[in-house]
Amino acid sequence: MRFTSIMLATTLLVSATTFAHADQLDDIISAGKLRCAVELDFPPNGARDKDNKPIGFDVDYCNDLAKALGVTAEIVDTPDPDRIPAVLSGRADIGIAVASDTLERAKTIGFSIPYFVFTTVILAREDSGIKSAADMKGHTVGGPAGAYETLALGDTVKSFNDPATKLLTFQSQSDAFLALGQKQIDATYTTSTIATHLIQSGKYPGLKIVGDAPVDADYCAILVQRQEQGLLNYVNLFLNRQVRSGRYAELYAKWVGTEGGPAPDLTVAKAYR
Repeated sequence: MRFTSIMLATTLLVSATTFAHADQLDDIISAGKLRCAVELDFPPNGARDKDNKPIGFDVDYCNDLAKALGVTAEIVDTPDPDRIPAVLSGRADIGIAVASDTLERAKTIGFSIPYFVFTTVILAREDSGIKSAADMKGHTVGGPAGAYETLALGDTVKSFNDPATKLLTFQSQSDAFLALGQKQIDATYTTSTIATHLIQSGKYPGLKIVGDAPVDADYCAILVQRQEQGLLNYVNLFLNRQVRSGRYAELYAKWVGTEGGPAPDLTVAKAYR
């Protein structure tokens, strides 16, 4: 009997503690602040203006979500490797930081439905004669070492089985673009957002998006602590409404532009809508 009483008391104590603990959505509303981890070195999703103020697609999404919640937005400048740790440690409430929704990452962090999708394009010099991936045969192409797009570019080069087709790798994406501008390479694979931003900057005249690269779309999601289902549900509904209201398309046009086409569809056929 005594053992049963102890077990019952313990169960009631645990239950009381569980019910007394508000979930993170309530915590954010009570605090009056939403802290968003954002990569501010990844334009046009995240960057700083001439006054060092955070700007970009992801910054606007944080501001929109904070407005929906009735709280103030706080941008937490978070480099790529620190995106998940920032959310797990509580330094940020969520991460709006172009994180690919991989199954391996999902073992640690919670993912929303997609909020952004990267399509990979072929960025080439206009005088190269390259108009598609097939046209790269016989050319020297390149990209940043280890990057997903460069690995795909390597597969394209290998498919030609042609010694005249060469792949050069560079330490960074900036180095690859410099090589493209200086005619060390004729083309590269990169995301449509980065390619459009680079062309708009005018830094390297004569570059053009000539078509889509043979690379699967990269869907990115908002990061939330895995156990915070209430917050995750709210974020998912918010993202749904961003699309339904036209705000997603509006911000895509604002930050990415429409030179490479309209805002891409965030749905996956026969999987979710």
